Amino acid sequence: MIEILSSGALNSVQDRGRRGSLASGVSRSGAMDRPALDAANALLGNDAGAAAIEVAAFPFRLRFQAGAAVAVTGALAETRLSGRRLPPWWATEARAGDELTIAPPTLGARVYVAVSGGIDAPLLLGARATELKSGYGGHEGRGLRRGDLLPLGPRLPGRLPEGGIGALPPPGRSDAGRPLRLLPAAEWPEFSEDARRLFVAADWQVTAEADRQGCRLDGPELVRARRRELMSHGIVPGTVQVPPSGRPIVQLAEANTCGGYPKIATVIEADLWRLGQAMPGDRLRFALASRDEAVAALRETADWLDRLRSAAALYRAS
Repeated sequence: MIEILSSGALNSVQDRGRRGSLASGVSRSGAMDRPALDAANALLGNDAGAAAIEVAAFPFRLRFQAGAAVAVTGALAETRLSGRRLPPWWATEARAGDELTIAPPTLGARVYVAVSGGIDAPLLLGARATELKSGYGGHEGRGLRRGDLLPLGPRLPGRLPEGGIGALPPPGRSDAGRPLRLLPAAEWPEFSEDARRLFVAADWQVTAEADRQGCRLDGPELVRARRRELMSHGIVPGTVQVPPSGRPIVQLAEANTCGGYPKIATVIEADLWRLGQAMPGDRLRFALASRDEAVAALRETADWLDRLRSAAALYRAS
């Protein structure tokens, strides 16, 4: 059991999200930075679908009521375990009574705290993720509050070595200036040639209208060469819609499952974590990619995660 000592409404229990229910109007939810969540669970030997805490409001504090292993990944933020400073992307053993504190990040927006055994929230539609927009899943369907007690699942055998173990972040994590890769979407041909050129050439600024549902960007106006009314149609995390204002909106983890704005492009899944770590005022650029490049990028991240799981298992076994 862990006790929340200080939190905010944006902090929530998340896992890899709900798959296969978009056609029923159920959004994916889940971690905004999935590679960071996956790394935290891999360091601890947790099941890939184990739930953790996504921290987006700081400072954050929790207390361990019993001994457990803990891993902290994601945004770069000063993290201390009962006063001992932890390196970034690190896992270590915590004793009963230890307090974990996380200061506001110096780079990025979201930190992931995984605990051995995972957060034992109820399974709902195949996942433990909190859907903050609709108020279900996770811990009572809401953000975490001071005094909340979160039960943990059974821990696998083995302990971390003294001092703990760490991970190098996933591929591309250190290249902050790299463009987000895109695939053209259904209405790409309906935008003017100038609009398509501007879309991939401009610096886009993340506005304050950015949350788990979507991210509105500020920059040049994107004009459609062919204007027509669209019926509502399916959208997914990563879909880039262009409303009448001409400023794009990128759908994220809690995106609606359908919408009527034209779709100019889709951010590839391997790059979505960067939007999950973007802060208002950050600047982004886009670049077109091929389907083969999008699949290769996912495979590169999956290979990295497999290597991390294998290496972490060796350290726990020793």
